[in-house]
Amino acid sequence: MTNASGPKLHSANPVRPSRDEAEQAVRTLLAWLGDDPSRPGLANTPKRVAASFEERFRGYHEDPAAELARTYEDVSGYADMVLLRDIRLESYCEHHIAPFTGVAHVAYLPNRRVVGLSKLARIVDIFARRLQVQESLTAQIGETIQSGLEPLGVAVLIRATHQCMTLSEVNQPGAVMETSHFTGVFRDEDRWRRRFLDAIGSATPA
Repeated sequence: MTNASGPKLHSANPVRPSRDEAEQAVRTLLAWLGDDPSRPGLANTPKRVAASFEERFRGYHEDPAAELARTYEDVSGYADMVLLRDIRLESYCEHHIAPFTGVAHVAYLPNRRVVGLSKLARIVDIFARRLQVQESLTAQIGETIQSGLEPLGVAVLIRATHQCMTLSEVNQPGAVMETSHFTGVFRDEDRWRRRFLDAIGSATPA
C-alpha cells in the first residue's frame, strides 16, 4: 500500500491490528523487560501507551496534500518569496522510535496561487507525526508543497536534535542535524537560495 503524499506503507501485514492487539503487544514488551504487566502500577500502562501512540503518530491517517486544496489567487500582484520560519516540530526516528525535535523553515515563490500560512505548518506537523528520518521528512514537505501549489520553487530547511545521539555511546546531546530540500528557482538560482538562507540565518537553532 502506498500513500501518494508520504512514505510507502508496507503491505506485509495489510490488516491493521486491533486496539486490543496493540495493548497486548505492550504487555508483551513489559513482560520481556522482566516486569509484571498485571501489577497495579502497570495495569493501565498498555491503554495509555496505545492512546499515546495514536496521538503521536496520527499523521498516518491525515492527508497533507488536502491542506493545499484551498488556495488564493488574488494576491494583488505579490511576486516575492513567502517564508514561514521557526515551525516547531517533534517527530520520531524510525530506527529507534526515539524523538527528534527542532524547527522547520519553509518558503515558496508563488506562481499565481498562495495558501494560508497555517497550512504550511500543518503539512510539517502531519509528516512529522509519522516514523521518519529527518532527510525524508524534509523532502516530503518540499515535494508536497511543490506538487500542490505548483510554485516557481520551494525551500525547506530543518534543524533538529536527536535523542538517539544522547542515548547511544556517541553521547552528543548538543549536536544539531541540518537538512534542506530545494526545488525550482531555489534549486537552480543561487540568488533565491541565498535569499532564503540569509532570511533564516538568524533563526533560533533547534
